[in-house]
Amino acid sequence: MSVTVKIQRVAGRGEPLELPSYQTAGSAGLDLRADEACLLAPGERRLVPTGLRLELPAGYEGQVRPRSGLALKHGVGMVNAPGTIDSDYRGEVGVILVNWGQAPFEVRRGERIAQLVVAPVVRAELELADALAGSDRGAGGFGSTGR
Repeated sequence: MSVTVKIQRVAGRGEPLELPSYQTAGSAGLDLRADEACLLAPGERRLVPTGLRLELPAGYEGQVRPRSGLALKHGVGMVNAPGTIDSDYRGEVGVILVNWGQAPFEVRRGERIAQLVVAPVVRAELELADALAGSDRGAGGFGSTGR
């Protein structure tokens, strides 16, 4: 299944970067690249621009997800993973990176920093109820199902 997403580069930051792409035939996400270099100190978080604007079709969202290699090798991830790009947002896509590692991390311009997964959205209709159906779990919360 495929869907067309219109994309536009933000002008004025140097040579245009490679557009997001799937790295393998089985990849779920398109790689997003940093459009500006920066240095992330340990514990620091920063909005890193991608230099891209999107027009997602109605009924779809963009899910911005961390790259597992950055997390494993450098302790770099995303604070709000996954981040959501709504279909009516037309601003520049940014990635909120955080350095959970112990050493500063240099983000180079053009480096792959996140993945974009385009996914369908189901809109819920809420119905106020006097009672909810029971379940085996009930109201058991965090950790209630064991380890």
